[in-house]
Amino acid sequence: MAETIVKPIIEKQLLESLKTKIEEEKQVIVHCCFPASPFLGNLIRIWNSTVLIDNNSSHQSKLIHSENISIYPQWTPVPFMKDFWFTLVFTGLPKDCTSFDFKEVIPEEGGFYVKSIKRNSSDIYRIKISD
Repeated sequence: MAETIVKPIIEKQLLESLKTKIEEEKQVIVHCCFPASPFLGNLIRIWNSTVLIDNNSSHQSKLIHSENISIYPQWTPVPFMKDFWFTLVFTGLPKDCTSFDFKEVIPEEGGFYVKSIKRNSSDIYRIKISD
C-alpha cells in the first residue's frame, strides 16, 4: 500500500515572521586592499566602530568579524611593497539599499573611508582603502 505524504501547512503569519528573521541574518562581506607601500614598518588596524552607512537612510551595518587584521588597540604589520588584504564581515544592509559608505568612525584623524559603494546582489565587495 502506497504511503501518503502530507505536506505540513504553515500559517502565513509564521512564514512572514521567519522571512524577517532570515533578512536579519544576512551579512555583508568586504574584502579590503591596503595598497603596496614603499615604506618599511607600516602598521594597520581596524576599529570596532567601523560601519557601512546606507546612502538612502540612517541605517548603519555594524562590524561583526575581521580576518587578517588586528582590532584597535592592536596593530598588524604590513608587508613591504605588497598589497595587504583583509576581510571584514558586517551585519546586513536594508533590502532597499542601493549604495553605501564604508567608514571607520574613530576619535582621531586618518579613519578609512570609501564613499558610495554600489550595492550588488551577492553583498560581497572588494574595495581599495588608503590612509
